[in-house]
Amino acid sequence: MYLLNANDPLAVFPDPEQAASPEGIVAIGGDLNVGRLVQAYRQGIFPWYNEYEPILWWSPDPRLVLYPGQLHVGRSLRKRLKRTAVGITFDTDFAGVIRGCAEPRGDGPEGAGTWLDPQMIQAYRRLHAHGLAHSVEAWDEAGNLVGGLYGVALGRVFFGESMFTRVTDASKGAFVHGVRTLADHGYRLIDCQVYSDHLARFGAVEIPRSRFLLELDRALAEPEPAEPWPYAKRPERPTAD
Repeated sequence: MYLLNANDPLAVFPDPEQAASPEGIVAIGGDLNVGRLVQAYRQGIFPWYNEYEPILWWSPDPRLVLYPGQLHVGRSLRKRLKRTAVGITFDTDFAGVIRGCAEPRGDGPEGAGTWLDPQMIQAYRRLHAHGLAHSVEAWDEAGNLVGGLYGVALGRVFFGESMFTRVTDASKGAFVHGVRTLADHGYRLIDCQVYSDHLARFGAVEIPRSRFLLELDRALAEPEPAEPWPYAKRPERPTAD
């Protein structure tokens, strides 16, 4: 197992294709400073571990991805989104979204429990302060945050990290609106990390890690979108057609 030295900010990750485990563990240890996280994402690696455990760095094979232009929204969900009362914003309450993602959950389409410990929350809030991590928020008519998602944007790639919902379909509305907005802004690839039925229903597909790394390099090499991240100054109703 490759060990990262937390005291060496220049320590590099090994080639993800040489992952030491079938699940895709690339390295262990290190820290969650901004430079290391950016380096990891650019190499197709992300942190994922439980509280009180050492940091584990992953690059699974196969990799679940969603091409923004291939988003699929089922007929029943389209109808429900047309009736929804939630509004959607971008980067309005990143702290609230990541706190929501950290809340314990019951069984459901977005999983149970949480892996976001205080160290991870602070790390992604630092990325947000540097303009690299972003959120999509869903609000009810009373102005309460009822769902959302967050991830990291580099080049023309969005690395999705987590989502949460407090009312039916709130996170789905944020997801659909977010993916369509990313497509409009020229993003090529959304990294969904590992397979889930929930994301597969939206059109996410598994591809070999080797292909993912190649497509990642190409998307990162493209010029930044003219508007690197979409901002909404006030809530917008998510469209469903």
